[in-house]
Amino acid sequence: MARTILPAIALLTVLCPPCLGDDKDEPVRLTRDGSFKQHLQWSPDGKKFLFTRIHEGQMGLWTMSADGGDLKALLPEQKTPHFDGHWSHDSKKIVFVFDILQGTDGKLQINTVNADGSEPKNLIPHKAFEESPRWSPDGKRVAWVSTRDGNQEIYTADAEGKDLKRLTNDVALDNNPNWSPDGKEIVFTSNRAGNYEIYKMQADGSKPTRLTNNPAMDCWPAWSPDGKRIAFTSNRDGNYEIYVMNADGSDQRNLTNDKGQDNFATWSPDGKKIAFISNRGGGYDVYVMGVK
Repeated sequence: MARTILPAIALLTVLCPPCLGDDKDEPVRLTRDGSFKQHLQWSPDGKKFLFTRIHEGQMGLWTMSADGGDLKALLPEQKTPHFDGHWSHDSKKIVFVFDILQGTDGKLQINTVNADGSEPKNLIPHKAFEESPRWSPDGKRVAWVSTRDGNQEIYTADAEGKDLKRLTNDVALDNNPNWSPDGKEIVFTSNRAGNYEIYKMQADGSKPTRLTNNPAMDCWPAWSPDGKRIAFTSNRDGNYEIYVMNADGSDQRNLTNDKGQDNFATWSPDGKKIAFISNRGGGYDVYVMGVK
């Protein structure tokens, strides 16, 4: 099966419960099939969700409308595992990981496809493990993670897969990149301090700054549309929950507080809601909650 970043949490997805004070509304459950899901992404036009789903033994990309209806496979005829998709700024294209299986491992590469599933193309050929692709806000570049230089580092390339640039250069693992809305910064996860923490850096890789400092695992950061807050996953309170903090790392708060596992937060385009994946209902499903 395809290898994913941070395997310790790749089989854990996130939900959302009652929070402290009036920071949020109660979460609404959108799916009830319970099949394993991860890598949830809200489309920039607000109309759809994109996520990885294992259905009938096949790992692939699925979409559904923002109200939980019209669930369908993006590439229904594709049997090769494909996962961890991300919408372009205009919601017209999707970049994702394509896994050409070889025995118990795979040749991970980065592909693109139109949002209707047409015209699949290879963007970043397999050289090592190529993972976690994310479009820049202007659609001109893609950030992704590669082990081509020995360990997980963050790279960018232009929309044609050319002009490759290495942004991180550390003996530790750097992954989970996510662009700021203005395209000037990238937030990411790294274990360069010993455990996984959230960092941010300039889009050229300069000025890395640590945002979290906790003995637990902090990962999968997602910038709010206004650039003022960052949602992320942490198990600092005993299980995986969705947290939010200011973009400078201040005011870190648990939004979910549930006994289930909540993970993969994604913001609505207006910044008023967060969707996530949780197993609080028994299986892995998509939930949405308001955030004030």
